[in-house]
Amino acid sequence: MSDRATGRMLLSHNFNLSQGELPVLSREEFAQVFIDGLQSNDRISCSTIENPHWVVEILFPIAEFSPKEIGEICGKILWSKRQEQKSDDRVMPDILLLGGKKTTPAMGTSPTSLQPGEWGVDVVETASAAIFLSGIQWEKTISQRPIDTIFQIELLGKNTQDPG
Repeated sequence: MSDRATGRMLLSHNFNLSQGELPVLSREEFAQVFIDGLQSNDRISCSTIENPHWVVEILFPIAEFSPKEIGEICGKILWSKRQEQKSDDRVMPDILLLGGKKTTPAMGTSPTSLQPGEWGVDVVETASAAIFLSGIQWEKTISQRPIDTIFQIELLGKNTQDPG
């Protein structure tokens, strides 16, 4: 659970790639990417959680980081890891971080459920961000939400430079 000074963000993983573009990450491997990537920042806590949808829990001081900033950090961490893993002859896939603040009651009573006021972020690896976003009708979904309750981060594979 989070308090007023601590933000809580949960990450899920949507691997929307065909075979061979990048290795498929298990839940544990996906979580470990962020645990390793965030371990040098003692103000941010990262751990694996047991939940059917959410994989990673990140706790951060809201006075120091906005949810979007945490999302950007996570995007850079995954991008760097995937750059290491991809074959030299392959184009880097697109990575999306689609974040939303929970504004409705929790779906369950589990402590690993996303709670009102917390952020859920779908981390998506896909061949085409534009096609994926169109397929889930992202623009329609976010048009109904206040701007301060969503964020979208795109790291496009055509730009194989480090995003940061």
